[in-house]
Amino acid sequence: MRSTDTLADIDDAALAARLQHRLDQKTKPLGSLGRLEALALRIGLILGTETPVLDQPQMLVCAADHGLAARGVSAYPSDVTWQMVANFLSGGAAVNVLARQHGLALTVADCGVAREFAPRRHLPGEPRLVACRVAAGTADASAGPAMTATQCAQAIANGRAVVRSLPGNALLLGEMGIGNTSAAALLLARLCGVGLDECTGAGTGLDDAGIARKRAVLQEALDANAGATEPMDALAALGGLEIATLAGAVLEAAAQRRVIVVDGFITSAAVLVASRVQPRVLQRCVFSHRSGERGHALMLQHLQADPLLDLGLRLGEGSGAALAWPLLVSACAVLREMASFESAGVAGPV
Repeated sequence: MRSTDTLADIDDAALAARLQHRLDQKTKPLGSLGRLEALALRIGLILGTETPVLDQPQMLVCAADHGLAARGVSAYPSDVTWQMVANFLSGGAAVNVLARQHGLALTVADCGVAREFAPRRHLPGEPRLVACRVAAGTADASAGPAMTATQCAQAIANGRAVVRSLPGNALLLGEMGIGNTSAAALLLARLCGVGLDECTGAGTGLDDAGIARKRAVLQEALDANAGATEPMDALAALGGLEIATLAGAVLEAAAQRRVIVVDGFITSAAVLVASRVQPRVLQRCVFSHRSGERGHALMLQHLQADPLLDLGLRLGEGSGAALAWPLLVSACAVLREMASFESAGVAGPV
């Protein structure tokens, strides 16, 4: 599968110069707000304005199960995917707490959880459940492709459709799926040529023996899908339904010039695939944090991404994106509201 998307280049030199001048004229020493200034400039470029406002931010958590989990690549059983989605919907997970704190609307997408969810009425203020199931989880990638090309394409289309249904100009990415650090490691290994020793981590909490077992299973998956080298082929063979849905969401949000706030290892894997299809999606991304999961730092290097935070997080769910969100809000507020030397009557540098 190949994309026909042609995203406009938002590296507008004239707008960038105006944004930088605006920042430089604020009542502060030049560059003294550090990376917050670079963040403000990035958001201004994404939204195409010198006075950016982040409107109706949306947290999208995509969930699915992985056939590879049956091979013991996670410390938790597969049914935890379903249980955690139920926890999201009842408001008890970390992402719920952080979304409530920061005013983020939360949508949970069932992209392929093994157990189905009963239809539920969405009440204002509660998490929204979107059913966009392609299958009851992926197949075991150690024995062949995790998805068919048709399933992968449907998941990508679902991600696009979910984003089109959401308001606002900012999309925060989250995920849930037992076994999905394995899928992310496989995509990193295949698309970036990184050795499994470097990109296979503890996931939900494996010990050293468990990591070694996981690494051996992942090698089987790479061998079983040796011909899947193109980005979409690799996604179908080695990825997950939630990762494919997120890749579609990224492509659609980028086309709409939304600010895309990337969470950890798994959501970065979705961005990696999307960026190999359409490199300009990276212009629309803000990378929230560097995960404690082995492999994420290498993935960020390949994406040439400079994350905002490094807190040793490895929870997923969108927790890192939510924690970084106030920095984006502050960057925009500084750009819009902070006085200039001229307007405040403050002498500038001599």
